[in-house]
Amino acid sequence: MILTNQQLDDLKTAVEQALMSRGSFYDAQMRFLFGRGIRFDWLAALPASAAPGVQLDFDLTNFNNVERLAGRSVPLEIWLRNALNFLKAQTQAAVIQEMLDIVSSRMSGSPSVQDPTAPNLPLGSLPSGLEKTVDRDDTLPAIFIEGARRVALSVAQLNVPEFELGQMKLNGVNPIIHMGTGWLVTPNLIITNWHVVNARDEDANGVVPAAPQSDFQNQAAALVATFDYDDESRPGTKVAATKLEAADPTLDYALVRLNQSVAGRTPLTLDTRRLEVQSVHDYRAVNIIQHPGGGPKRVAIRNNLVYRATYPTVNYFTDTEGGSSGSPVCTDNWQAVALHRSWKAVPNVNFQGKPTPWVNEGTQVAAIIEHLQQNHAALYMEVVGN
Repeated sequence: MILTNQQLDDLKTAVEQALMSRGSFYDAQMRFLFGRGIRFDWLAALPASAAPGVQLDFDLTNFNNVERLAGRSVPLEIWLRNALNFLKAQTQAAVIQEMLDIVSSRMSGSPSVQDPTAPNLPLGSLPSGLEKTVDRDDTLPAIFIEGARRVALSVAQLNVPEFELGQMKLNGVNPIIHMGTGWLVTPNLIITNWHVVNARDEDANGVVPAAPQSDFQNQAAALVATFDYDDESRPGTKVAATKLEAADPTLDYALVRLNQSVAGRTPLTLDTRRLEVQSVHDYRAVNIIQHPGGGPKRVAIRNNLVYRATYPTVNYFTDTEGGSSGSPVCTDNWQAVALHRSWKAVPNVNFQGKPTPWVNEGTQVAAIIEHLQQNHAALYMEVVGN
């Protein structure tokens, strides 16, 4: 046994009360959610009951009597993490967290740690240990770093010259350049925002005018992507564009053909599923590799929770700056789930205990892929078949 009978009873009561406060109970669907990650064949072989309370008792008793399965997984620990993630907004979550801490400590084999503020108490009499998850487990597998580097190789800083009536506009003798970020979806197709290729500033009324289509196409064809601009001392590799392939101002995306395939880089993997997140309690993190202000590449992997995802957009707290438009918004397994486009004002939002007047926003990749499928069939096949 991992937990004592009393601890197991306290856990069962806390879970039932937490579910009840949400208007739920431990039915088949809830059992599936809590059991995600536990070996399916083992879980399916456990006793079954049509009564939710009895099923909960069956499951917890069996989990508690089996320390580890083949592969060293701990069913009770997995179940508790899932339960905590689903019920963390409920007051009973503290009990679930306490039981998870106990299980994690006991199954790790860590020795007890003496509390230096109470040296006369018996060793291990206070809740302490060598490690502890604070709120949620924010650790990531080491391959996360490898994935970040792979994706970063395919993210470029973009320079887009402004055209007017077919002619490149000049500031004196130099072209007027607008900057952004883009990333490879195939070896020679780069995606960025429509407004990056539009290359226009706000007018006196605060409105960004749309470039005439001919100028828009000229600007796309004159775009220059700089890869490997990772530091001021590393100027990077410049690759010129040839033509615009597709664009949509509503979804704020543009696909531009480069004049060559960029060697040594893997186009980003696209997450084409619709993302639905209604609050920060549905924990999702998104990471952004970007060229803020047209400068060297930077990676935003801190304070990066999704605030809300309602198709076709997603809002997040991940930091960006001007010039970051067109950056890939990636999940923790480095699949591109959105195309970053802007910030958005929001009322009455707090993040990490402080009010924030805005969140960042991107267009979901799923919406862009659907638009390509409906309007650019050959291009759609080229992108999804990559």
